[in-house]
Amino acid sequence: MFFGIITAFLALLADQISKFIVDTHLVVEKPLEICDYFNLIKVWNTGISFSMFNNYGNVGKVVLILFAVAVVVFLLRWMYNETSRAKIFSLALIVGGALGNVVDRVRAGAVLDFLDFHYGTLHWPAFNLADTFICIGAFMLIYMEIFSNRKKEV
Repeated sequence: MFFGIITAFLALLADQISKFIVDTHLVVEKPLEICDYFNLIKVWNTGISFSMFNNYGNVGKVVLILFAVAVVVFLLRWMYNETSRAKIFSLALIVGGALGNVVDRVRAGAVLDFLDFHYGTLHWPAFNLADTFICIGAFMLIYMEIFSNRKKEV
């Protein structure tokens, strides 16, 4: 469990440091072009993934915070009972990412997104390190579950 808590804390810390740097050094109206397919931008997302549910004001903010906290509690309990270090690591990435976005919602009322990948004028919705940690952790869990079940069937 200690390994998982440290991992979650490091993910949360990396997310918050990256958001602090972007918040203090980028202007909302001026994206910073890094290369032909990647910009750093400053976008405040009041919803969840891809700005879904962003039209519900303070009620939406509170509901999203409570939901994220409930998910974190569930994942911490799972992490506590888990014996696989790889699954603990995956769960910790998700917990750290979720807490990173909760901190933003509590502090600013929205989540700061800043990673903007694009091809020409086609842009993937902006995201942040917390979202990256959540996706990597979820992908790892799904991968381990699929392939651990295949081993059991053989």
